[in-house]
Amino acid sequence: MKKLVIIRHAKSSWDDTFLDDHERPLAERGLRDAPKMGNRLKKAEIFPDAMVSSDAERAKTTAIITAEKLDFPSQKIRYTSDLYHASASTILSEIRKTDNSVKTLFVFGHNPGQNDLVWKLGGEIDNLPTAGQFGFKFDVDKWSDVDSKNAKVWFFDYPKKS
Repeated sequence: MKKLVIIRHAKSSWDDTFLDDHERPLAERGLRDAPKMGNRLKKAEIFPDAMVSSDAERAKTTAIITAEKLDFPSQKIRYTSDLYHASASTILSEIRKTDNSVKTLFVFGHNPGQNDLVWKLGGEIDNLPTAGQFGFKFDVDKWSDVDSKNAKVWFFDYPKKS
């Protein structure tokens, strides 16, 4: 059994409209929502064996905050430019490269790719909101076998969900 948690970066700041998109930090709301969502994962006892994140500032910060809340060593987060505004296919390719010793993988990134991936794997949502989390379980032994045919929706959570 493999478990995947797709996490969209928390709300980003648009205070500096001239800032390069890749360098955009989290907004105040994002800095509130990211720890809140990390705490919800902890309460639900959902812990990662590995984390991979887009190397964009807002995704990295969301990953680091989540790692801190879950006592996951932040130096073990893998950052890649391949997840920056990636398509669903690219994200899935990245997931399929995961070492098979990993049981639960967290992937931090951006829409529309993450939203499209949720749909591709069989999750029906209108939108994965900022700091939103969508979990799947796969009845497989290898990450390379992860597919919509063996995906089961596990959970969907986001900051404004009561």
